[in-house]
Amino acid sequence: MLDNLIQPSEFELEFLSEYGLFLLKAATIVVAIILVFGFIISAGQKQRSVNKGEIKITNLGEEIKDHKQAIQSEVLSKAELKALLKQEKDQQKKEQKADKKKVKAEKTTDKTGEKSPEEVKKRLYVIDFDGDVEASGVESLREEITAVLATANKKDEVLLRLKSPGGMVHAYGLAASQLSRIRDAGHKLTIAVDEVAASGGYMMACVADNIIAAPFAVIGSIGVIAEIPNFNRLLKRANVDYEQHTAGDFKRTLTMFGENTSHGRDKFKQELEETHQLFKSFINQNRPALEIEKVATGEHWYGTQALELGLIDSISTSDDLITKATKDKDVYSVKYEIKKPLTDKLSISLHGMLDRFVLRWIQRSSQSNLYK
Repeated sequence: MLDNLIQPSEFELEFLSEYGLFLLKAATIVVAIILVFGFIISAGQKQRSVNKGEIKITNLGEEIKDHKQAIQSEVLSKAELKALLKQEKDQQKKEQKADKKKVKAEKTTDKTGEKSPEEVKKRLYVIDFDGDVEASGVESLREEITAVLATANKKDEVLLRLKSPGGMVHAYGLAASQLSRIRDAGHKLTIAVDEVAASGGYMMACVADNIIAAPFAVIGSIGVIAEIPNFNRLLKRANVDYEQHTAGDFKRTLTMFGENTSHGRDKFKQELEETHQLFKSFINQNRPALEIEKVATGEHWYGTQALELGLIDSISTSDDLITKATKDKDVYSVKYEIKKPLTDKLSISLHGMLDRFVLRWIQRSSQSNLYK
């Protein structure tokens, strides 16, 4: 009787056998996945060192025209559409003839005796900057500006569609310096703010010859902020000693784990004030008519208020500006796209799958709770 109780049944043996095989298969799959990931990561690292970005050009005038024609083809009758297309074709021929005549008339001879035609139409290059705290878009921005300056004629202009709440001083200082290259090269620079250009974002905007903003775009925040938590009292309660050694009185003014002193705080505040003064000086240099002390309080304003204060030059959106420009200019979007390594693409896909799985699990869980 006791032997029957101790010995496993046939069903239990079969279950243990199948479970063992399952664990073995699972372990094999896990090892295979790890090996595949290792290969992908090593390949991705090689790609990252080799692959660089590429400049992508989009003719915004043609894009707007295509959208217009798509709508017209739906809302107009066949006869109306045919008449309109014929009219546009005739107009295009006239413009091409006028352009050819203008090119012949404007041909100039340089010192070498070679003739070079001037561009008939001005070009507007459109660049986008969507800033984060680290202004990580600076790498793409510098490539885009370099590409534009390498091909632009003196008559050409640049429009930067700017969106940034600000961030690190040195990073946004570099971004503003990149924009200064456009002005230094003699090209008109317009910056359009549809949503926000605050703090470091406004540091970039003030470089422009002309700043436009949407009515409710957030503008300003000309100030400097720094904050740091301190865990020193928590460490003392846990009887944890923290040591930090420096050479130089102000190598480290405030610390997260050590005991901060009034001497260090005063120096830290002094450095913030000096940074603020540099910020104000930079803005005053680029927009001398602005009452800097009135606006450099760290406050922000909406577009219509910013116009009254002189922070911007007019109220408009980037879309209106581009649409108007297409009437007498060739408008091109310039974007430097960095090819993402396979590891990054895989990571994004895995994150998406995980998010969808968790969301479905939550939904099913909530539904099961409702039906109980």
